[in-house]
Amino acid sequence: MITKPESIAKLIDHTLLKADADGRSIERLCNQAVVEGFYSVCVNPFWVKTAADYLRGEKVKVCTVIGFPLGADNPGTKAYQASTALKLGAGELDMVVNIGAVKGGDYRIVEQEIREIRKVAGDNIVKAIIETCFLDHEEKVRLCKIVRDCGADFVKTSTGFGSAGASTDDVRLLRDTVGPGVGVKASGGIRDLETLLEMVKAGARRIGTSSGVRIMEEYRQKTKKEES
Repeated sequence: MITKPESIAKLIDHTLLKADADGRSIERLCNQAVVEGFYSVCVNPFWVKTAADYLRGEKVKVCTVIGFPLGADNPGTKAYQASTALKLGAGELDMVVNIGAVKGGDYRIVEQEIREIRKVAGDNIVKAIIETCFLDHEEKVRLCKIVRDCGADFVKTSTGFGSAGASTDDVRLLRDTVGPGVGVKASGGIRDLETLLEMVKAGARRIGTSSGVRIMEEYRQKTKKEES
């Protein structure tokens, strides 16, 4: 059971991927992450430098997305985007796998793009987003094994832009399939403390959410009520 606020905060990738996000909102996101002690901020590639400059000297990492949100870029394009993001200050890469290739049975493309990004990333964290809402059970299992075998550090449930986000059943399936050596990141629709804790219980090691501040406030209120 998570009993300390810092334990919850360190699970959270504080996320802002909206199309209309501007520099001020990115800096606000970064400030919130510093105040709350979140593990990272997750921003679109254009905002990586802004976030990295703001967070210089802080413990909060900069995470960005690759091939977002559809995953339909060529592997070389994704690798170039990843390389550019790292040079600008990103420390973690959340790449969307090619869902269309998966649905067409061409898993070689997914293997290629993960391996290329893994090579570019070096010691930096790579998370592969498999967008579970579009997959059947067999596809989820097969993709998890590819993610594991190709060297990604995490398998991630969702972009948050698909038809559904994370579910505890999917998190449990991903955790059971990848084994203990690969992390599971739950993302999409996680807006309150109860849901976050359910995802952690199911096996998530990281939570992607735009509601991190609200979740921490809910935790503080809950703790205060229990202590009174």
